[in-house]
Amino acid sequence: MEALVLREDANGLCTLTLNRPEVLNALSPALFVELAAHLEKIATETAEIGCVILCGKGRSFSAGNDLKAIQAGDRAPSTHFQAETLEKIEALPQPVIAAVQGHCYTGSLELALACDLLVAAEGAKFADTHGKWGMSPTWGMSQRLPRRVGLVMARELMFSGRVIDGAEAVRIGLANCCVADTEFLAAATAMARQFLENSWHTLRMDKLLINGGLDRTLQAGLAFERATSPGAGPDTAKRLGGFAKNH
Repeated sequence: MEALVLREDANGLCTLTLNRPEVLNALSPALFVELAAHLEKIATETAEIGCVILCGKGRSFSAGNDLKAIQAGDRAPSTHFQAETLEKIEALPQPVIAAVQGHCYTGSLELALACDLLVAAEGAKFADTHGKWGMSPTWGMSQRLPRRVGLVMARELMFSGRVIDGAEAVRIGLANCCVADTEFLAAATAMARQFLENSWHTLRMDKLLINGGLDRTLQAGLAFERATSPGAGPDTAKRLGGFAKNH
């Protein structure tokens, strides 16, 4: 059986692709098991992988949680396995970019929110449809969406279930940029390549310090940065030497 999550590595960039295009990459428990295994491996590969892109095969990033799988009785290995998998994305040392086209509804929006950055296609459709199904979030929507777009906007999107496109996603701070439908993956790759030109040590420390600070007050966050940041990394001397040589 073909993998439900594909992995491709190229010069420090790892691309993970949700691979159920025939059902708009609906998030089945089995898909989450494969995704979690990839994330666990990538977390140990900081010398080989500097940045990660998460995308979906076909015409949609993902239509969301696989309701048919739920109805059929499919279950994840543990009660909060999906939520914990999203936390693995946040905990990855490497920055993660969500590249989103087509549908990005509910569970898949929660998946995208666990990523550090988001590139949206113009025709992308973002929505929290928990209310449509009489459900409430357990994968992090109530916490990550307000932190991304602000409290009032998050409430409106969650209460209404309104669908927004890529351009509005940028306006409200959900996405970093909006590009043509044919260019979203290329744009995400270009963004990742720009990051990879910088020190991977710095990329990892930036992510760690930002995420750690979000759990603290400003003063506690400042203290956390001073106590945690190693400052210069293993490639600092080489980079400074290269600068001196070229200037």
